[in-house]
Amino acid sequence: MPAVLHTLRAMRIGMALLATAASAQTPPQAGEEQTSSLMRGQPYAGPKVETPRGLDGKPELTGFWRPLREPGKPGGNLGKDEPGFVLPFTETGRRALLYTQNHTVDPEALCILGGIPRHNGSGLPFEVLHTPQRIAFTYNYNTSRLISISENPVPDPHPVPSYFGSSTAHWDGETLVIETTGLRDSVKDKIWLDENGNPTSDETSVVERWTRPDFHHIHLVMTVTDPKYYTRPFTFTRTWTRAPQGLGQQEYACNETNLAAEHIGPGAGVIGPDGNRGYGYQDPLPAVPPGPEAYEK
Repeated sequence: MPAVLHTLRAMRIGMALLATAASAQTPPQAGEEQTSSLMRGQPYAGPKVETPRGLDGKPELTGFWRPLREPGKPGGNLGKDEPGFVLPFTETGRRALLYTQNHTVDPEALCILGGIPRHNGSGLPFEVLHTPQRIAFTYNYNTSRLISISENPVPDPHPVPSYFGSSTAHWDGETLVIETTGLRDSVKDKIWLDENGNPTSDETSVVERWTRPDFHHIHLVMTVTDPKYYTRPFTFTRTWTRAPQGLGQQEYACNETNLAAEHIGPGAGVIGPDGNRGYGYQDPLPAVPPGPEAYEK
């Protein structure tokens, strides 16, 4: 890996940590969290605090949420609960996987939006601002998504493909359901399904079911359906913990990476038996992976 890539990645991580640390209203004192751990969720072991509720009586999802890692599960891989941590690819999906993992640069390394469902599998925290009519998710890389909440949402019948797609939201009891279509395609556009470079297609639909069981936790059950690249729908679950008072999303300077974009990549790197990218295998992929023309056949 070129030295400049190590430098760029270190810069990105450093900027994220500094931005998060700067958002604290009170600097951490001795014995409190160190800067290196500010991005990671910390298990909460205190007494249960009831779920806050909005003016509509529904669970209020506002907060700065940091991800918890599951022991023995890969991070950033939406196949973490699948056998062998491998998603159920169609034959077309396998060809797309070779293309995205060996033939494309990580879009986020070029400061291109990660989109959905990738941001839900990210190792970075995010902030939610929630009212009865609207919910906003703010992410690192200076991006966000805004979704209206309605009792009778009307999906866009002809959405223009985008990184976050076209979304509607409604309540199912105590669960906020967000449904998304109109997403971009990995072999036509710069977008990955997750951190591992798994592909996503323009036929993908995503259903997110968000719950807040108590004050300190938010939980997601996400179902991804993509008949073009996967043989069946698959589900991804995750829990985040609320950060201490005073922490929140701040500026995240990403676009400096573009100054050295020609040195980044290619591809996600090989995926090892632990389900994480960059480990385990020597060279399991063909030297010349198929290009986009292979997916039109």
